[in-house]
Amino acid sequence: MISFIIPIYNAEKYLSACITSLVCQTEKDLQIILVDDGSTDRSLAIAQEWAAKDARLEVYHQPNAGQSAARNRGLKHAKGEYVAFVDADDAISQDWCEKHIAAIKGVDYVQSGYTRNGVQKTPSSVHQFTSPCMRLYRREAIAQLRFPEGMIYEDVLWSVDLWLSGATCRIIRYDGYHYTANPESTTAHSHPEAQKRVLQALRAKRKGASMRGKFIIAYTICRLKLHFIRS
Repeated sequence: MISFIIPIYNAEKYLSACITSLVCQTEKDLQIILVDDGSTDRSLAIAQEWAAKDARLEVYHQPNAGQSAARNRGLKHAKGEYVAFVDADDAISQDWCEKHIAAIKGVDYVQSGYTRNGVQKTPSSVHQFTSPCMRLYRREAIAQLRFPEGMIYEDVLWSVDLWLSGATCRIIRYDGYHYTANPESTTAHSHPEAQKRVLQALRAKRKGASMRGKFIIAYTICRLKLHFIRS
């Protein structure tokens, strides 16, 4: 079984399309965990309406605490052998589960690509994308990992922790994750203080890291700085 974790905050424009892409998967053995993070629009009501129609959906609500807290809440409820993250304003192709399950034998997680505005982005390196989405994980491989709460760009730190853990990965040439450029999302705007904070946290991780770990962190810092300059 795959446990999907979907953090939700004011996503009423996109949520039904996201959920539709999950319930219509060719793989049917799913647990779909919807965590509403204090939405002020109809997101919670939409999630509850879907859950009333499909027993695979579970809805949890909490006061607004951020995307990390919502993902961590979802991890507590995950029961599947595998775990995947999808953002509430994104969607996945109908064969996403099928493709990733076929590829995960012998590794801890599978990394694939995505489309954005019709443009395909296929990874050539395990460390190319820092989002926890676009991957299928063995739940046991991420059991000790949690997203740092109370900050932006937390998924970068989570991904670095995943790489430093020594988790094994397979890259597949598949772009079935459909990213939506949501102008209202947190990372759609520049946050200089948050950028400074995540870079400081990455530098702190270098202390005591192996040579491989230091290389991974240095590479991530360089890519982040380029991303911040362009954003």
